[in-house]
Amino acid sequence: MTRLLLPLFLTLVLPFRALTQDATVLLQQASHLESDFKEEDALVKYQDILRLQPHNVFVLCRCSDLSCRIGNRQDSRDKKVAYFKTGHDYADAAWRLDSTNSEANVVMAFSIGRMILLESGREKVAGAGAIKKYAENAIKYDPKNYKAWHILGRWHYEVSGLNFFERTLARWLYGALPDASLQESIHDYEKSMALRPDFMLNYLELARACHRDGQDARAVQLLHRLDSLKDEMYDDRRVRSEGRQLLAEWE
Repeated sequence: MTRLLLPLFLTLVLPFRALTQDATVLLQQASHLESDFKEEDALVKYQDILRLQPHNVFVLCRCSDLSCRIGNRQDSRDKKVAYFKTGHDYADAAWRLDSTNSEANVVMAFSIGRMILLESGREKVAGAGAIKKYAENAIKYDPKNYKAWHILGRWHYEVSGLNFFERTLARWLYGALPDASLQESIHDYEKSMALRPDFMLNYLELARACHRDGQDARAVQLLHRLDSLKDEMYDDRRVRSEGRQLLAEWE
């Protein structure tokens, strides 16, 4: 009986094992490509994994994150929008599979944030509440998610800086936006920095918040720190360049 069942067992199990091994190899390749700043190639590898494992939440999140970051570097609005919408679709798929996954909530917030940067005042106001909700959920499910704290800090920075027209529009269309403050933005950036001291973008954005708050000496100090940090992702070169431009203006 055992001999009769063995071929059937091998027929069912071995293809599954091969698919798992293929996905593992592709995941390693994608990770190495990201480390080498080859984000477009890494995205292709992650997409290949999804053909084998369409319900892999981690890979869906990586596809979302990379789509949004690659999209932000495109040279036309249409190309940016296409990448951002794709990034949001990946994020939505991950979130629907596991709404308690911290990273799924992060990419939801990130992709919405990217999309509304290209929209008018009405859409920006409408998306603001969703960004805050997903960022706070990400922190709820993983208080050590430094990216979630950074997004929340950016939310407070942007919303606290809305002009009179944008605030009035928000009240007319949606009631009042949740409270936001520059001090809360600084606090959230600092929390993110404590969790991940080498996250370069955090230094740039915290410097901007401190500058708006009148803490110019600290802002300059933060920008100087950028040159002591190692590039961890493709966009860090842009972040370093922006930091040097701000230093030239503020020193």
